[in-house]
Amino acid sequence: MSIKNNIANIERKLGGHSKLVAVSKTKPPELIREAYESGQKDFGENRVQELTDKYQILPKDIRWHMIGHLQTNKVKFIIPFVYLIHAVDSDKLLKEIQKQGKKINRKINCLLQVHIAREETKFGWEAGELMEYLQSPQIQHYDYIQVKGLMGMATFTDDKEQVKKEFRSLKNLYEEIKTMTTPENIEMEELSMGMSNDYELAIEEGSTLVRIGSALFGER
Repeated sequence: MSIKNNIANIERKLGGHSKLVAVSKTKPPELIREAYESGQKDFGENRVQELTDKYQILPKDIRWHMIGHLQTNKVKFIIPFVYLIHAVDSDKLLKEIQKQGKKINRKINCLLQVHIAREETKFGWEAGELMEYLQSPQIQHYDYIQVKGLMGMATFTDDKEQVKKEFRSLKNLYEEIKTMTTPENIEMEELSMGMSNDYELAIEEGSTLVRIGSALFGER
């Protein structure tokens, strides 16, 4: 099946409730271009070097999403062009994004990553820790950052109820933050959850952004 048909099939399942971020990591530029020419504008990469290389040679109206774990020493390379950084998991990383955004006078859109999975290998804030942080004065001073919402990764398991429970916990946190009085640089507009193996469950639980690679481009 063609990439164009795969996009159409996924879009049907999204039903207008959620936006597709095509995970293009390890994919060659010609496949990305094929998806782009089929109308796809949002692409996600998890390695800074690969992201900057592709940015150089592909159409400039592509919206690049950094979806992988981001090291502070790599932030400066993507700040001039990145559309949204999904996996912001610490104040240390926010501080660096603020610093690099200020240097070029560009406000950077970010999602705060929450640890919802049972696996220890996944990154992210704990829910209680994040709630405390959002009410601290620290984040108010980051005027070159716009927090657009939350991101989370569910446990990699066949237990659908477990996955749904984890997505639901993230959605509940998202809704709770919405009711809080927060600084102007925090808004809850996007909820990034769901990948190729679990995105249909994520949509059911309220995801607004799904990150899909293999179901779109085929297995690596």
